[in-house]
Amino acid sequence: MEWLRNPSNEHRGTELYINISLLSIVGHGGMGKTTLLQNVYNDEITKEFGCKMWACVSNNFDVKKVIADMLESLNKKERPRLETLDALQKRLEEEVKSKKFLLVLDDIWEEDEEKDKSKWEDVLAPLASGGFGSKILVTTRTDSVALMLAKVLKKKKEIVKLDGLEEDECLQLLNSHAFAGVENSPNDHENLRVIARDIVKKLSRSPLAAKVIGGVLNSLDLDARRWREVLESNLLDRNSIHSILSLSYIVLPNHLQNCFAFCCIFPEDHKFDKDDLVRMWIALGFIQPSQEMTMEDLGGSYFDALVKKALFDKFEVEDYDLTVRYNYKMHDLIHESASKFFSQVCCKLVGNEESSLKISKTIRHLSVLNAKPDILRVIEKLKHLHSLFLFYEDFNDQDLCSGLIEVLKSSRSLRLLYICLDEVELKMILEEIGNLIHLRYLKIDDKKLTMLPKSLSNLYHLQYIICEWPYKHKPEGDDFLPSGINNLSNLRYVKFPENCISWICEIGKLKSLQELYIFDLRDVSGYRIGELKNMIDLYKLGINCLENVKDGEEARNAQLCEKRRLTDLTLCWSDNHIDSTNNDLDENVLDNLRPPKCLRKLRIHRYMGASSAIWMNNVNLLTNIKKIEEIQLFYCKEWETLPPFGQLPFLKSLELYNMPKVKWLESKINGIDKYRAFPLLEKLYIEGLEALEDWFEAGVAAEDGCLFPCLIQLRLRHCPKLKELPSLPPKLKFLWMDNIGWKTLNFCSNSNPIPLQSLWVCDCPNIISLPLADEIARLAALRSLTITDCPNLISLGRYREVETSNNCYLILSDLWISDPSVLLMEPLRSIASVKKLRIEGNNEVVSFSNEVEQWFLTVRSSLSELIIINLKSLQSLPSTFKSLSSLQSLHIRDVPMLRELPNLPPSLERLYIERCHPELKDRYGEDGGSDRHKIAHIPHIDIYT
Repeated sequence: MEWLRNPSNEHRGTELYINISLLSIVGHGGMGKTTLLQNVYNDEITKEFGCKMWACVSNNFDVKKVIADMLESLNKKERPRLETLDALQKRLEEEVKSKKFLLVLDDIWEEDEEKDKSKWEDVLAPLASGGFGSKILVTTRTDSVALMLAKVLKKKKEIVKLDGLEEDECLQLLNSHAFAGVENSPNDHENLRVIARDIVKKLSRSPLAAKVIGGVLNSLDLDARRWREVLESNLLDRNSIHSILSLSYIVLPNHLQNCFAFCCIFPEDHKFDKDDLVRMWIALGFIQPSQEMTMEDLGGSYFDALVKKALFDKFEVEDYDLTVRYNYKMHDLIHESASKFFSQVCCKLVGNEESSLKISKTIRHLSVLNAKPDILRVIEKLKHLHSLFLFYEDFNDQDLCSGLIEVLKSSRSLRLLYICLDEVELKMILEEIGNLIHLRYLKIDDKKLTMLPKSLSNLYHLQYIICEWPYKHKPEGDDFLPSGINNLSNLRYVKFPENCISWICEIGKLKSLQELYIFDLRDVSGYRIGELKNMIDLYKLGINCLENVKDGEEARNAQLCEKRRLTDLTLCWSDNHIDSTNNDLDENVLDNLRPPKCLRKLRIHRYMGASSAIWMNNVNLLTNIKKIEEIQLFYCKEWETLPPFGQLPFLKSLELYNMPKVKWLESKINGIDKYRAFPLLEKLYIEGLEALEDWFEAGVAAEDGCLFPCLIQLRLRHCPKLKELPSLPPKLKFLWMDNIGWKTLNFCSNSNPIPLQSLWVCDCPNIISLPLADEIARLAALRSLTITDCPNLISLGRYREVETSNNCYLILSDLWISDPSVLLMEPLRSIASVKKLRIEGNNEVVSFSNEVEQWFLTVRSSLSELIIINLKSLQSLPSTFKSLSSLQSLHIRDVPMLRELPNLPPSLERLYIERCHPELKDRYGEDGGSDRHKIAHIPHIDIYT
């Protein structure tokens, strides 16, 4: 951590990579190198980096793939699909330019040093544009890799050696897995703990081995005899991590062993999609139907069992909207050893490797990456293939095309086929798919695909069809799907671009379908709502164009309440329906679309009825949707009184948008005037409820005054009449207020400290006071503060002497304001630290006052990024800018009256100026500007008119 804190670990000079420091973590496989860096990468300390990247490298790495991985992790978006190395390098250079970045390169192997050195020069060259203080962390098994990278970057070799855990730590880790779920006290099972201590002595201090063997022991039912069998296994006596890990594969029951062996077909560091992996297992026959559980649920339990045995690692990922999802990966050492262990069943062929010619004839699962024609001829002879993954880049060879066709012709036993071909016309290859009569799973990843083969309609065993594109792309015309696709009665899941699934006529024939994410109703036979009647296995359903339902009786034909697995339901009327005046019809239709009691998520869009459906009114709400967790109502313009959502015991998310007639959030319930309101709600978004006056209907109150006891996110927008919150919810972390009529914000809360991390107050003309200073001692978690367009704000609270004596100061990562005078209000006046300051949207400020100029000196050692945007009258910048010793980036845009820059600090790495006075470009431009010498010390300068 100290290494990360230091801006630079060596003196600055003129070398290409002078802004970058390198540290290598070296240790044998399974010693915790990756785990260590994952903890560092997610630590609070890394928030000071402008961008963070992570790439897993592994052996025989591809330069383009590593750069694409870096870009993908940087933007947390879809993977870049740029064709050339040059294009990828330019994109990466633009992304990190002048930014202080953190890059982790995980699991670098040693192969051909000279060849590797050249490849690494290509990977690292774009990073030279990064800002001062940038860091690269590397994990590898050998010192020589650390030395090679140090040479590329012209750095001293800095390494940290990991030799594993101490024996007691290793035992503690093993026991945490071996006794997971055991409720007895730690002193119980003493005989088992003695055996565990003896086992640990054979694990070479490896944390990975301790986790995996702990998982093995956990499955042995606390049976001392079976634990002793593990201890006495000759696999533990070989002092080899591969032997130790192989023991965990041997003891897997057959059903789990088949599932796990198949996973070796994926590349190292693959992010496993749990749901998609389970679909593949079902297609391969690894999961048999059960009376008690769906095959998908049963497969999910198999996967969870493998996670519990530490054969997969589970990673929590936070999306942009703060919802949490999970990634799963197989440790590289487990992947390596399992691939060898199951090599007679599962195999990967890469390029033109000679080993590919010696492939076992017993192979069932095969992945092919850029294999040449002579290797394809070997594959033709494999008569027992059940799974085939085909990955090709730059596919333009007629011999390859013919070879792939021959492979498909000879692979009649295939149950699973995944094709990913870049820049290729698939038509000839796809025609062969119609002959794969045993095919259960088909996945095609190709953005040029214009239609699926007509012969697909003959594959009656097909259960899953997935067609994915890297970008949003909608095939033209409705001939993308073969006309007879509704004959595939075994289909359980399909994924097509956009709303192609709505083109299927008589979709009701697909009775096994589990997800119908969008079904556009038409007033045409084969596309009416009655098609849904017999689709009883649906768990996710979206119905659009409900204005095409004639009456309640026709709506009832969908029989939603009979779908005992339906957990996710979206009901939509069309965009052009919002001007409809036929409120009675909408109410009648919604009344007759009663969902089953198992529903968890409900969305209703553009419903023009004035009242709630019968099944969600006061009397019926808990009876019909008691278990619901998420509700979203959007553009329901005529809806007047909301159902009493506050009494739903499991509701976690409530979103209300553009409902201008709703007056209160919570209604009276059958005469009860006091009850626990929204007991589990974590997320509340309210936008465009112009008539909303209060949280409760008159005469109703929250029990014990506790409103929203579990709320984490609260977003209020365009609700000018809404009454102020009586108190801040005790667990609130994120509060956004935009165009709200409040005069102040009540920080009354029983929480100490207050957990609020982000506060956004924008366009609130009535607000006079935000009492931040009054609660400064309890606001230690606050890191992001936005106060813009609040013209009547005069106070941020009273700052007491006692607070300063106790060192109670704000420490912010981000501060966004429109009026610079806000900086002179306590606690901002005495702020301890701010890393990023944005001043935007003010047409009045001509110059900064002397006091504001002096304020900048209070943050000179912490401020690293300054953004000034859309200050139409501003003519000058503070002279104190020259003293901002930590400033790395200055961005000025849309300041048309600014003609001159002050002296800027030596620390500045990047200066960006756009749409300011033309004189700025004349004076500071690189083409002979008279004052260019004043900014010549800045490495990266962009000035645009």
